Amino acid sequence: MPVYKAPLRDMKFLLNEVFDYPGHYTRLKTGENATPDIVDAILNECGKFCEEVLSPLYQSGDEEGCKLDNGEVITPTGYREAYQQYAQGGWQGLSAPEAYGGQGLPASMGLFKQEMMGTANWSFSMYPGLSMGAMNTIFLHGSEDQKQTYLVPLTEGRWGGTMCLTEPQCGTDLGQVKTKAAPQEDGSFKLSGTKIFISSGDHDLTENIVHIVLARLPDAPKGTRGISLFIVPKFLPDGNGGVGKANGVTCGSLEKKMGIKASATCVMNFDEATGFLIGPENEGLNCMFTFMNTARIGTAIQGVGPAELSYQWALDYARDRRSMRALSGKKEPDQVADSLIHHADVRRMLLTQKAIAEGGRAMLYYAARLADHMVEGHTTGDEKKADAYDDRLGFLTPILKGFLTELGNEAANLGVQVFGGHGYIREHGMEQIVRDTRIATLYEGTTGIQALDLLGRKVLLMTQGGAVREFTLKVANFARKTLTDKRVRPFSVELLKLTAQWNVLTVRLMLAARKDRDVVSSAANDFLMYSGYVTMAYMWARMAAVASDKLEKGGSDSEDFYRAKLATAEFYYERLLPRAQAHATGMLSPTRSLMQLAPEHMAFTD
Repeated sequence: MPVYKAPLRDMKFLLNEVFDYPGHYTRLKTGENATPDIVDAILNECGKFCEEVLSPLYQSGDEEGCKLDNGEVITPTGYREAYQQYAQGGWQGLSAPEAYGGQGLPASMGLFKQEMMGTANWSFSMYPGLSMGAMNTIFLHGSEDQKQTYLVPLTEGRWGGTMCLTEPQCGTDLGQVKTKAAPQEDGSFKLSGTKIFISSGDHDLTENIVHIVLARLPDAPKGTRGISLFIVPKFLPDGNGGVGKANGVTCGSLEKKMGIKASATCVMNFDEATGFLIGPENEGLNCMFTFMNTARIGTAIQGVGPAELSYQWALDYARDRRSMRALSGKKEPDQVADSLIHHADVRRMLLTQKAIAEGGRAMLYYAARLADHMVEGHTTGDEKKADAYDDRLGFLTPILKGFLTELGNEAANLGVQVFGGHGYIREHGMEQIVRDTRIATLYEGTTGIQALDLLGRKVLLMTQGGAVREFTLKVANFARKTLTDKRVRPFSVELLKLTAQWNVLTVRLMLAARKDRDVVSSAANDFLMYSGYVTMAYMWARMAAVASDKLEKGGSDSEDFYRAKLATAEFYYERLLPRAQAHATGMLSPTRSLMQLAPEHMAFTD
């Protein structure tokens, strides 16, 4: 059975040498206890938990799946015991406020934990991951009484959480939400309706589940302006930190899915369930965006995770499996054939996986620093700071979610290809990674929705290109500073060209959209993918610059490690970054080729 190894060397390279997290944490009020020794110990222990507890359940959980028994969801064998270890280890409260039982560490520490957990066993990580989103929403928008009631047991891991948005008639278009919330004399509400695709909607891991639900009040305005947000627990709190009577919330069925079968995806029925308003009336969607952005950043991990896992297993296989001789001559003359890793095309696939995993991880860690500042702004009441960092993070969020999950799918498929026919056989685990990863481009908004959010909302509507100008200025300033390093200069020159092109493309699309509204939709996907490739190029240039410096002055890792970084950066720039130009061409293509064919002429079946 394949095993997962936490990529601690690469993680610590990014944290300590590329992004200076030790210095970053000294500038955060929540970073007081995040000393290098403490961070190192947390990463090591989390890696051990993921390797020894979560990874062994990855394939068995897929084989067994979840079961619905008399309205209660039963998780696969070993999940309850693993979750108890997780909760008892204090992992759920790692980044939660100390006032509610957490450890008060920076938000980024939770992301590093989630990356390792998600790579080792994505299905398992969904359960505590959804709870984190509920915790963030209650912390930012709940009353103090709601925080005391729900955050403490959620932080302790005794209770779980979900988000309930999607209904049978609507997914992305939440203006169609029909779930009703009827006000009661005691200030509570009775919610009635059905929600679908609810991850962790029901399970046997925790004693209670706190649902964050979108619903409509009577006489609420139509569309998204009339949606409110509610807390609806599976069991009503008893007032002493425990659970009381059952609420009107039940799991109607489990979705039969392509992958992540050990994660309970439920149809949830609310039958006059007691709920409590969170945030202002009719502003539920604004409050929910806290949850959604948290979820989208978390989902981006499912681009990095499968790339890392598939790469690890494919690399081991390519080292051991022998087939034919290398075209450049025998590499292992004492063996019957050379290992796969000596074939150039296999190297292409492995290096693509490596570049995606390590480049994507750098993108996540870059964004995590922004998230730390944003969260601190909210917790200290500095809304100006919070809004500023929220804007910067908001620009990157659709790129992280859309681009990284698309590349994660590519990397997972490449892993199957390296294995050849054996990759199609279940016992090797490679096909499971593909199945599990496929959902990542769909939930929390499809790639197309992320693309529209990036181009239509963040770039054109909200900032008139300002978001691109601000980000590319940072990239260009970095590139100019590294032009004197001969190892990095080729990357820096290319980055300067790309930053200029990115701005030109943005302006051209802005002008074209004034004449043809379909331009935004037709260009959005190419714009997102282009943005992703350039952003990852920036990350690889930053890693290359640090590696070059450490080769000259010495670093905390070996020379071979730093040379490998430079070699992978060169591969990325020569083999993957050219894809950006195809996307640049595609986004400027007229909409006519997309829209000229009448719907009734899309197929002729008579």
